[in-house]
This record gives sequence, C-alpha cells and structure tokens, in this order.
Amino acid sequence: MGSPGTIAPQKDCYSDQMGAHISSAEREGLCGADESARATNDVDSDEQFLRSVLASSADCIKVIDLDGNLLYMTDEGQRLMEVSDFNAIRGCPWPEFWQDGLDQHAIAAIQAARHGGEGRFEGMAHTCLGTPKWWDVRVTPIRDAHGEPRSLLVVSRDISVLKEAQSQQRLLMEELAHRVKNIIAVVQAISMMSLRDGTDIAEGREALNSRLLALSHAQDILLSNTGEVNATLAGLLSRIISIHGDANQFEIAGPEMIVGSTFALGFSLVMHELLTNALKYGALSREGGKVVVSWESAGDPENKRLEFCWAERGGPLVVTPSRKGFGSRLIERSLVKRPTSSAQVIYEPTGVIFRLNVLEQDLIVD
Repeated sequence: MGSPGTIAPQKDCYSDQMGAHISSAEREGLCGADESARATNDVDSDEQFLRSVLASSADCIKVIDLDGNLLYMTDEGQRLMEVSDFNAIRGCPWPEFWQDGLDQHAIAAIQAARHGGEGRFEGMAHTCLGTPKWWDVRVTPIRDAHGEPRSLLVVSRDISVLKEAQSQQRLLMEELAHRVKNIIAVVQAISMMSLRDGTDIAEGREALNSRLLALSHAQDILLSNTGEVNATLAGLLSRIISIHGDANQFEIAGPEMIVGSTFALGFSLVMHELLTNALKYGALSREGGKVVVSWESAGDPENKRLEFCWAERGGPLVVTPSRKGFGSRLIERSLVKRPTSSAQVIYEPTGVIFRLNVLEQDLIVD
C-alpha cells in the first residue's frame, strides 16, 4: 500500500501477473497492434451495419460510376428489377434502362450529381423481364475523403401502385364531371317541362319536387354498392318500388342485368313516372291492383336486346289522354338512343302497358 495521502500506481493492461512491467517499446508495439485490431473491427462493424441498412431498404439502390455505368445493386433492387444475374448487366450504361426520352432525364440527373447536387425525376422503365414499373429516382454523389464525387448513388422507389391510384382518381374525376353535366342537363329539362306542363304553380312545383327526388334516389342507388357506378336492373326496381310503392302489388321476373349510370338515371325517372301515374290513376290506386314487370334477353349473341314490359292489372278503366305531357315524353324518349330501339306506352282499357326494346350494349354505355 502507498503511504497515506498518496495514490498507488496502477498496473497497465500489459503488466504481467507478478507485477513485472514490459518495456515501453514493447508496450507501444502491442498498443499499436491493439488499436489497429480495434480499428479493423470498427470498420468491419461499420460495413456490416451499412450492409444491414441497405438490406432493410425497400428501394432499388444502385451505385454507378461518374460516367453512369452500373457498378452495384442491392439484393432488394435486383428483386424489384427482376434481375436473375447481376453480372450480366454490371457495367451497362444506366441511362439506357430508360426509354421514350427518359434517358435524357437520367443523363441530366447524373450531371447534376457529378457537380455535387441532386438529380431527380419520375418515369416508367421496364424490369429485366419486361414488367413496366413507375419509379421515383434520386441521384446523389458519393464523396471521397476530399469531398469530391467519386461515384454516384441512385435510389429508385417503385411508385407503380401510387401511379395506378392516381390514374384511377383521374378516371373517377372524369366520370364525376361527366355525370354532373348529365345531371344538370336532366335537371334543366325536368324543371322546364314540369313547370310548363303544370296547370298551376302549385302543381308544377309538386311535379318538379317529385321528379328531382326521384333523380336523387337514382343517385343513391347507383352509389349504394361499395361506391361503384353500376347497378342491376332488378336492384334498381327493388329500390324504386321500396321508395314509392308496396312490393306486394308487384310481380317481378327477369334475368340479372348490369346497367351503367346513364341508363340507370333514365330508367329510374321512367319508373318514377309510371309509379306516380299508377298510384294516382292506375292499378296501384286500388286495393287488389297489380303491376307485372318482366324482362328478358332476346336476339342473337352478337345483337342481344333487352325486352322489358310493365303491365298494370286490376285498376280503373284506362282512357287514352288527349295530349302527351312531360311524363309521357320522358317515358318514351329518355331510354331510346338509336332508331333500332323503341319505348312505347300503350293505354289498354284494362291497364297501362309500357314496352322497352333496346340493345343490351346500350345499357352499360355512359
């Protein structure tokens, strides 16, 4: 032990077990070797860490030389680019992977990174197996000890899913714009004809409100199935009848048929007019009255047609009206898009009959 008030000298890590010290020269040599070993281990650890970082990235990461030739690609990058043998493309000019003028964007990005900046662009390129993919690309310099670019890092992110979503969004916006224009045109026509045909303001207002409500219900029906803009003929009828009538007074039979938004809007308005007339003056105005609704697909396979029939039974005696109002004109014109199609209201004494004959392809064309 040292004397009181003094600190005993500490053995260094190179003292032998008996307390004998090695020479300073030997100690320096051993310390230098130890530091070198630690540095080597640190470098190995850093490299392992960087490899782990690269392996964890979901991007396609590449290293190219200053001339744009491909030097390295991560395993994930090879998977994304569907590369089976990287040696087959090692050394290839990276801009040549881009077509349709995008190679110039790649060259410009390389030039920006060579001068210490960042190059960035978006574009579509095919994988080695020919799969088209959209990429968000960034090119940045990898600097040497003096801060000068010695190679370039290219990080390409697969944004194909995003681009598909954007494309679908544009399509939906175009569909929305188209449908809004159609609806405005229908509203204008309904407003003008309802007010003109009404015997007084109150009657015209009631007719207008009723038809606009039917148009609103048609929109709800179209969008009620997971936001899609198509519906089935049976589904439309079921919803319309549930809103305006008693299902027990209807007999409905027909195969499954898909209809698009344009036909569905016109069909909904036609059904509203027929239902309104039946409730006020026809078969549905009496207990025991009935409406038989049926449809079928007829014609040859390349010229399939919808044959639809609405037939009222058990109502008051029907008299042919002296003039056709807006409702009759709407019924006969709104669903007919070509001369080979027809829509007709027949005023049989036993009940009103409506017959529709249209090409099935017109049911889904918007």
